[in-house]
Amino acid sequence: MTGPTPPQRRGRHSTDAAGGLPTTAWSAVTQHPVPRASAGPSGSDGSSHPSAPLPGLPPRPAGTWSRLQRRGDVHPDDDQTVAHPVTAVPGVPAARYDDDTAAQQAPDAHWDDDHDATGGLEVLGAAGADEPRRSRRRAARDDRGHDEPGHDEPRRPRRRRSPVAVVLSLVVLAGLVAGIVFGGKALIDIVNPPSQDFAGQGSGSVEVRIKVGDTLSDIARTLVDTGVIASVGPFVDAAEVEPAATGIQPGVYAMRSEMSGQSALQLLLDPATRLFSRVTIPEGFTLDDIFARLAEGTDTPVEEIAAAAADPAALGLPAYANGQLEGFLFPATYDFTPDDAPADMLRAMIGQFTATAERIQLEQRAAAAGRSVHDVVTVASMVQSETRLDEERADVAQVVYNRLNQGIALGIDATLAYGLDKNGNELTVSDLATDGPYNTRIRTGLPPTAISSPGEASLEAALAPTAGPLLYYVLESEDGRHFFTADYAEFMAARERCAAAGLGCGG
Repeated sequence: MTGPTPPQRRGRHSTDAAGGLPTTAWSAVTQHPVPRASAGPSGSDGSSHPSAPLPGLPPRPAGTWSRLQRRGDVHPDDDQTVAHPVTAVPGVPAARYDDDTAAQQAPDAHWDDDHDATGGLEVLGAAGADEPRRSRRRAARDDRGHDEPGHDEPRRPRRRRSPVAVVLSLVVLAGLVAGIVFGGKALIDIVNPPSQDFAGQGSGSVEVRIKVGDTLSDIARTLVDTGVIASVGPFVDAAEVEPAATGIQPGVYAMRSEMSGQSALQLLLDPATRLFSRVTIPEGFTLDDIFARLAEGTDTPVEEIAAAAADPAALGLPAYANGQLEGFLFPATYDFTPDDAPADMLRAMIGQFTATAERIQLEQRAAAAGRSVHDVVTVASMVQSETRLDEERADVAQVVYNRLNQGIALGIDATLAYGLDKNGNELTVSDLATDGPYNTRIRTGLPPTAISSPGEASLEAALAPTAGPLLYYVLESEDGRHFFTADYAEFMAARERCAAAGLGCGG
């Protein structure tokens, strides 16, 4: 070892003021101490064992372990333990040393567990698991040595929350909860506003249009949008318990602003409130179809409409119509007032046809093609009935004109169905053999009248058909598309395909 010897803790045999420890026979500093012959007998050879207690000391209690005894688990080749007597603490003045050790000078009859069992000898070279334990004991003694009685460091008291802080925390938490609750309610009101309702009969005048096919909810939303009622709910609730509400007719109604839902419903149910009736006539409708739609949309008996149609001269029908209404009531959307008579409705529709005819120059173009307006309208009505695809209309018109020019029967079943007042899918084999002016399977040429109300696209096709030799067409797909050809064998093969597909080509 090099350097100064560190201060040693003193055990029972530490140095006192009078001097060092008595010299023992084994006190020589050597790795192999040899006991002196003058030492008192202790063993069989008369030598004194180093672990024997010094003279004048009380005997060691039974079972006390001596660190100078050789352990049974030590290997014979290991270094032996060497002990040195501690005579003084280097670097510490004798006076201070004496003061510090005054309390330890008196012999103690009992062994202290905090001291080594070697009798005050510092064990050098000792290795094993005991060293860390001794170090911990020394550190504990050093800590105790620095503590002065009555001067223990006070334990830091546990911090307690101020009542004010607790209250403030609760207030903030309550505010957050309230914000979430009221904010959520506000969001719900924005997404799904609560039902509101005005009070009373309202004031002013507002025109509201009810469309064909509108549900009660659709009507309610229209009333909300025009400012008649405050929200949908009260109106729908009132209508659901009113059986007559399902009878609200399409048209224009004179309503008032800011009415209650119940008041608005009652006003709609009053026939005098309806200002206009909107009626839409689709393309391809026949006279019977048009009469039924007018009666439904205007709440007018169909018999009155048919009676008005029986006097075409009073309706402003153009001369080229040859006194026939069929094909000359133009398909469009019309608004009729409650004061409109059935004749007024028919005049409006004839007037729309005339306006369209003038715009597309029907008379001039028909004359240029060497055809009458009546014939053009009749061809246009067949084109309208034979296909629902605008891109095919001119090809159908080509087939019609080619067959007329070659004296071939048109063979259009739609004309026969019209003459028999049937739907085309309802025709039977015997119907196909029925002789009549509208059976274009048997008779050549055009039928006596148009068979439906053609739209503008069909009128254009009849005025300007495609050029070519086409003579046949057969339905080839469910979307209404046709196969066109000039070859009869191709036509028959196409019919077989149509029949196999179940598209109605069995006749």
